[in-house]
Amino acid sequence: MTGGTLQQTDVETLTHWVGGSGLAGTSGRFAEVTDPATGAVTATVPMASAEDADRAVAAARSAFPAWRDTSLARRTRVLFRFRELLDARAGELAAIITAEHGKVLADAAGEVARGQEVVEFACGAPHLLKGSATENASTGVDVTSLRQPLGVVGVISPFNFPAMVPMWFFPIAIAAGNCVVLKPSEKVPSAALWIARLWAEAGLPDGVFTVLHGDRTAVDALLTHPDVAAVSFVGSTAVARHVYETGTAHGKRVQALGGAKNHMVVLPDADLDVVADQAVNAGFGSAGERCMAVSALVAVGGVADALVERIAARATALRTGDGRRSCDMGPLVSAAARDRVTGYVEAGVADGATLVVDGRSTPVDADGAGFFVGPTLFDHVTTDMSIYTDEIFGPVLSVLRVDTYDEALALVNANPYGNGTAIFTNDGGAARRFRTEVEVGMVGINVPVPVPAAYYSFGGWKGSLFGDTHAHGAEGFHFFTRGKVVTSRWADPAARGGTGGTGVDLGFPRNV
Repeated sequence: MTGGTLQQTDVETLTHWVGGSGLAGTSGRFAEVTDPATGAVTATVPMASAEDADRAVAAARSAFPAWRDTSLARRTRVLFRFRELLDARAGELAAIITAEHGKVLADAAGEVARGQEVVEFACGAPHLLKGSATENASTGVDVTSLRQPLGVVGVISPFNFPAMVPMWFFPIAIAAGNCVVLKPSEKVPSAALWIARLWAEAGLPDGVFTVLHGDRTAVDALLTHPDVAAVSFVGSTAVARHVYETGTAHGKRVQALGGAKNHMVVLPDADLDVVADQAVNAGFGSAGERCMAVSALVAVGGVADALVERIAARATALRTGDGRRSCDMGPLVSAAARDRVTGYVEAGVADGATLVVDGRSTPVDADGAGFFVGPTLFDHVTTDMSIYTDEIFGPVLSVLRVDTYDEALALVNANPYGNGTAIFTNDGGAARRFRTEVEVGMVGINVPVPVPAAYYSFGGWKGSLFGDTHAHGAEGFHFFTRGKVVTSRWADPAARGGTGGTGVDLGFPRNV
């Protein structure tokens, strides 16, 4: 239930985090937070009103001047302290992620570790924010460039990575001198509050990091608020388009990362056992709820039969259940997500695809009525089927068959998404050609999930990205700052009392 007024007495009631402490909402609207492995309601989270958003932004705006003027050395000390605290207590955060999202603990720990990489990258802010200088660019004139923070920035994050995706953005934004208002998914709100308390323990001043819970009301409030300078978003393509169009229409800098349909191309010379392992890892990890999950495997030149057999054997051997137990794959995040995925499975069967492994009947190791769909494998999928055209966001892997490399490349490039792709081959020339010709932003060569290291930038092409700046890396620092160039002249002390050699000249200044 989202947006209704709840009467709950046996579960925790969460708050926003504003000005360094918890703050109750004013809307009277709440959403239920569930444990997806059991279906039990564990908390209620307030849905922000426009007034709540105003208070959150005002607190961040009030904190900005002092944080902007804090030296880079002091800012960096706070980041290092946050990094050390996160490193010591990462297990706590992973447990929160598993309890609200459902992914197994090992996967949640990996998420935290990848977010930590961006924190560590942001600790290099003094170097990454360096400007440049040219002495005597013109006679007696020096030119310097510098980068300055934007002010209050919004981060709107999805449910599938409650820690890692926010950490793609807020460490860099804070290191650069901005104040952040984080709007986490209402399905997984507790990780954001845990992070806010960790920032406070690390010594971050009140108001520099704010958590605003909510739904579209909160999102639109950040997109239209006059004191919010920029917004980062990760989510579905439809919402990413709305975020980009609304934010830019209100004069904001926006980076909106949208949906995906990631292909794994398998050439005939590839090691099929390695491919099968990696297809299972990339297709079914985190129950397929990753924007970089492989959902379409393109088998080239007659390898499909042997490959499908290998993938099916591995998929049926996976253990599905409560992520806190000894399982390989956990539940989907909600009942609605489960029903959506099973609906696509039914559609695939109706469209004529061959259902090799049916995750709807997978036995699960869990208590209660959790939101489970086991690994699901389709063969003989064609590009007009909904299981191919749509982003299912679940553990459904579709195998498409083509005869040649050129057909495989054309199939990938014709897709409206361009987030991630991979090719598996032992032919270096074919891999190099694919790297050059494929129209996708992140490419793996014998790597199924090519998420770049933190010092590179994350982002796709085409319908997978709105805006021209990717997440983290050097582009992240560029997004959260704006450039300024200063041109200066100082009179020679020996020439004081005169014009300094400038005189009156109405012509356009030239560098001489």
